[in-house]
Amino acid sequence: MDSLAKLLPDLEPSLQIVGLLFLLSFLPIMVVTMTPFLRIILVLSLLRQALGTQNAPPTMVLVGLSLILTGYVLGPEMNMLNKDVLIPLANSQIRLPAALDKTYVILSDHMMRNVETKDLRFFYELSREPFPKTPEEIKARELCTSYLLGELRKAFQIGFLVFVPFLVIDLIVANILLALGMIMLSPTIVSLPFKIMMFVAIDGWDLIIKGLAQSFH
Repeated sequence: MDSLAKLLPDLEPSLQIVGLLFLLSFLPIMVVTMTPFLRIILVLSLLRQALGTQNAPPTMVLVGLSLILTGYVLGPEMNMLNKDVLIPLANSQIRLPAALDKTYVILSDHMMRNVETKDLRFFYELSREPFPKTPEEIKARELCTSYLLGELRKAFQIGFLVFVPFLVIDLIVANILLALGMIMLSPTIVSLPFKIMMFVAIDGWDLIIKGLAQSFH
């Protein structure tokens, strides 16, 4: 396993603050590539497209909901980060390189539970390196890219299942309008209230949120 401690030298505390600010600029990339955020935001975005409500809910609301749900999914990992990384780092008990190494170890446990072996094999073959015999030997680069690929696949699989019922409503409304000769009337405008009504009737938000949370191991 790659050690993130090698990314930074053992700096003095004053210089560690500068390094920490630099690393914070990469925080969005870490959130997308190492946490459940990507799967959640993609599914919610596909849901909004399936409903056809354009900017409702707003993107900021979807991002906020995705971050909150990510925190719930990573509940045990967040507690470990707070206990083993943030508090010791704030109390100067550990330095930044060690904190980064512990952060990766904690997040890698989540990624290992959700990554697929076929993705790991693909990226190891791409890098022309032998496939590791134990999970501890898996490198950070291969693990993060394999996890990212798997999250994209799973998000679109869930998105397809979310899209189908709304697509059926669109087809039914389009056929009815065509039979009535209302060619100039947009089917999406007519089907929108029915899709919203169906989504509210089945408590769609509750089903989507619970399904997303339970889709992680």
